Amino acid sequence: MRNFFLKLWRVVTFPFRLVYNIAAFPFRKIRQFNQYLNTEPEEHPLGEVFVELTQNAETRRMMWDQVEDLRKHLLRSLLMLILMVCVSFFFTEKVIDFLARPIGGLGALTAIDPTESIGVFMKVAIFAGIALSIPYIAFEMWLFAAPGLRPYERKMGLAGIPLASIFFIGGAAFTFFIMLPAAMPFLTGFMNVNTQLRPQTYYSFVTGLMFWIGLSFEFPLVIYVLSALGFVKPKVLADQWRLAVVIIAIVAAMVTPTIDFFNQGLVMLPLILLYFFSIGLSYIAYAGRKRKQAEEEKKAAEAESA
Repeated sequence: MRNFFLKLWRVVTFPFRLVYNIAAFPFRKIRQFNQYLNTEPEEHPLGEVFVELTQNAETRRMMWDQVEDLRKHLLRSLLMLILMVCVSFFFTEKVIDFLARPIGGLGALTAIDPTESIGVFMKVAIFAGIALSIPYIAFEMWLFAAPGLRPYERKMGLAGIPLASIFFIGGAAFTFFIMLPAAMPFLTGFMNVNTQLRPQTYYSFVTGLMFWIGLSFEFPLVIYVLSALGFVKPKVLADQWRLAVVIIAIVAAMVTPTIDFFNQGLVMLPLILLYFFSIGLSYIAYAGRKRKQAEEEKKAAEAESA
């Protein structure tokens, strides 16, 4: 009889429990994720790890588990990349038309190969798919590395994912809206020679330039993360600014499609500003790291005294 009433009670309360579980589900996940972010990892010095790998079969098994886990993250990243490339097929034509604006539209391009237009479509679709999937791929890499990171490092890495996308988009936008309008007239009108633009060469040139300059705009974020982790010191960056300017000039000469000083200056100026901006971020990150270490040492001292 008791079992009958228990079953009846479960049937009667099932809708209410279902609604409660659905409503509580996001809050539970947020709480679990917050606990995950603040969980301290087990300390394993690198030297001891290599010794354990040669002597302990259990450690070797754990290493292969990590390799298998990495394979899963890479597989999910690849599936997301394929999905984003497929999604990009729906708007690739609009992207192609948009990228042709610096030269006056698609009418300025002439294809000499029957399959050239198809090749351009696929190339731009893949480029768009990669751009869309970068945040998710970065998140998968963070998920793989997070168990070995400290809470502060986990939060830094997680916050860096959307910031990386913003910096990359900023670099690509700078290339398209500022650099290309200034460079294309020089390239197409040099020595008054009429230039017949091909879709294959033009879109390879534009997407490659946007990618590399967008990548260079990630420099401040990389410096901030490395400084927060203690790998880079701001004083070294400040002392070596002259060498950095020379390196930036060399990089600008390699990336810039023209050899004139005007277009190279268009690349050098934001990169130099980003370098000095990186120095400021490095000071902020390094100060935060020092403050965090001081707090941890104080807590450890208080725990020992207690």
